[in-house]
Amino acid sequence: MVAVKIYTTEWCGFCRAAKAFFKENGVKYREVAVDKDRKAAEEMIKKSGQTGVPVIEVGGKIIVGFDQAALRKALKLK
Repeated sequence: MVAVKIYTTEWCGFCRAAKAFFKENGVKYREVAVDKDRKAAEEMIKKSGQTGVPVIEVGGKIIVGFDQAALRKALKLK
């Protein structure tokens, strides 16, 4: 399966929803807490142009926000 990275903050409800979606669909991911890691926050902004979370990287493709349709397409889920 393709590599998945999610940039999150502790207080983000959409981040929690995205992680629940990954769990429900058996998707392994790496979480990066941008509220605790300034360099990771800068990396996220550079990649996405966004300061809000979640920002999700699926095999190099950036998805801003918890967009189930885009995630299903990128992950090739039904």
